[in-house]
Parts: sequence; C-alpha cells; structure tokens
Amino acid sequence: MLTTQYVPGAPNWLDLGVPDTEAAAAFYGGVFGWTFRSAGPDAGGYGFFQLDGKTVAGIGPLTEEGAGASWTVHFHSPDVDALAKTVEQAGGTLRFGPCDVFTAGRLAGFTDPAGAEFAVWQPRDNQGLEVAGSTNALCWTELYTTDVAAAKDFYRTVLGWETVDNDMGENMIYTVASPAGTDPAGDSGHAGIVQLSPDHLAAGSTSEWHPYFGVADCDATTAASTERGATLVIPPTDIEGVGRVAMLTDPFGAPYALITPSPM
Repeated sequence: MLTTQYVPGAPNWLDLGVPDTEAAAAFYGGVFGWTFRSAGPDAGGYGFFQLDGKTVAGIGPLTEEGAGASWTVHFHSPDVDALAKTVEQAGGTLRFGPCDVFTAGRLAGFTDPAGAEFAVWQPRDNQGLEVAGSTNALCWTELYTTDVAAAKDFYRTVLGWETVDNDMGENMIYTVASPAGTDPAGDSGHAGIVQLSPDHLAAGSTSEWHPYFGVADCDATTAASTERGATLVIPPTDIEGVGRVAMLTDPFGAPYALITPSPM
C-alpha cells in the first residue's frame, strides 16, 4: 500500500480530468466525503479534493483535444526534464511539459509504448498528496496493458522500478512494482501490472492506469457509487490475502477501483 513518504518512482500525485468539475466534485463528495478547494483564480479551474482539510487528489477541466474523463497517476521524479528524455528514448511519448506549476513543482505527462497515459511530478513547495494509503484515499495503482513484459522493461528504465511476478492461478500472473532498491514482495509495493485478456481486447479495452481507493466497506461504497450514477464493471469480489475489491467507471467515464484491505 502507499504512503506519503515519497521516494523517486513512487506515486505522489493523482488528479481527475473531467468535462464538468462541479458535477464531479458532487459525485466524489457523496461517495468519499471529499470537499473541493479551488487552487485559485489563476489555476484555470484546477482545484483539490480534500478529506478533513488534507489533499487526497486534484481535479480540473479537460485540456487536451479529444480527451475523455480519466484519472492520471503521477510518479515522483527528482528531475522531470532528464526523465522526459529517458521516456522518449525508451519508446514512450511526451504529451505535455515539462513545465513549472507556479512554485509547487515541475510536471510532465507521457504515454507509455502500449498507450497508457501517466505523469511525473517533481516536488518543490508541494511534496505530493497529503493523504495516501488510508480510508477514502488513494491506496494502490494498477496498470492494465497489452504487453506486460514491455511495460516492466519500460517502467524499470524510466522510473527504476523493481518487479516481481505472482502466480494467481488460472493462467494469471500479477506483477507487483516498487521503487528502486526495494522489495516488491514486501510492504514497498505501489503498483500492479496486469495483462489485458483477449476478451478485454476484443471488447475495446486499451492500456491504462487505474487508481484504487481504500474504503471501510467495499459493498456499501460500491452501492453509493452506482446510486450516484457510476457504472459497475466488476462487482465486489474477495481476493485471498488482498481484500474485497470492485471496479467502476464514474458518471463521466473515468475508471476507478475500490478496496477494503484484508486485516493485517
């Protein structure tokens, strides 16, 4: 699970791009109890989701032509400009940046070789999310990809990740990633990497990152989500040694997942 003790390569920010920020704030407020705080008149409509006065995510209007609603996972980088060069050398593409966000930090957005979008955040005044790894906050990230082997190579090259493969049975391998120099089989894991199945591909699924939000009761939060207009993709399901999980898309089309972790 995640913490706010950010190190290079670890998730340190998350934001939602939507066509209607006011409606999204109402939806997520109803589901997670988040409140919205504007980043100010010069921020182009960008603001922060907060829980008990601490930031759990960002939210802003869509800015890229043709973009749909989505959550974007950001990873810590001590040097965004150098990383941008590495991404392109490794077969990824630059979507925007690198650019300064006032004095908060430096930002760039990328697409990996399989088409999954992600971003990197170089902290300055803003070190990252103020809450992570707890109830009603980001606690895990997951990459669904058309090529797990290529994804492991790419993220190892650009973010220094360590990875370990776990046999989940039924011909499913679940790869866990963690920052450089750590043990992905231990408590430092921060992301899962999953191969998209032929059925998912036939249905039009593409490579993308999903955030997981920790909740006290997966079934109750799933119900609260669908009552407010979310679409259920995978109903609450028990995963041995992990917890109870569900996957949905919000009313605007952005995918996200819920998890009630198993007792430690």
